[in-house]
Amino acid sequence: MRWPASAKGSISAANHFLAKSLMNATVFVDTNILVYALDLDAGPKREIALSVIEAGWQTLGETALSVQVLQELHVNLVRLGRSVPEATRIVRDFYSWPVVENTLPLFNDALETQARWQLSLWDALIVAAARASGARELLSEDLNHGQDYGGVRVRNPFPAR
Repeated sequence: MRWPASAKGSISAANHFLAKSLMNATVFVDTNILVYALDLDAGPKREIALSVIEAGWQTLGETALSVQVLQELHVNLVRLGRSVPEATRIVRDFYSWPVVENTLPLFNDALETQARWQLSLWDALIVAAARASGARELLSEDLNHGQDYGGVRVRNPFPAR
C-alpha cells in the first residue's frame, strides 16, 4: 500500500515535529492499529484501522506515534511477509507524523507509569510516549478501554464482538 503522495511529507517535516519541545497531537496510535491497517487478512479490523490512519494523514500533525511503535511495526510487517525494504519504506512514510523519540526522561516516565498502573514496561512506554506527544487519546487494543493513565484515555477503536 502506498499512502497518497500529497499526504506524505519529508524528513524535514518530521524534524519540524521533533524539534518542538511540546508536541500538540490529539491522538496517539499504538502499533496494533498500524499493523491491522497494513494486514490484508485483518478483516473488519483492517477497515477501521485504515480509517484511523487515513484520518492521521488528513490531519497531519494531530496523530502521533513513537519510535517504539515504528520499531514494532517494522518487525510485524516482516513477520507478515513484507520484505525488509518494503517494511522500511512503509515505516519511513510515518516519519512525517509527530514521532516521540526514545529518551531517558521518557524511559523514566515509563518506569513510573509501570509502577503506578502495574503495566508491562512496553505498554508503559506507549502510555508515556502518548503523554509526551500531548495526546489526550490513545488508540489501542492492548490497554484497558476507557482507562485514564495520567491524562491519556485509552480508546479501543474496534467494537466488541
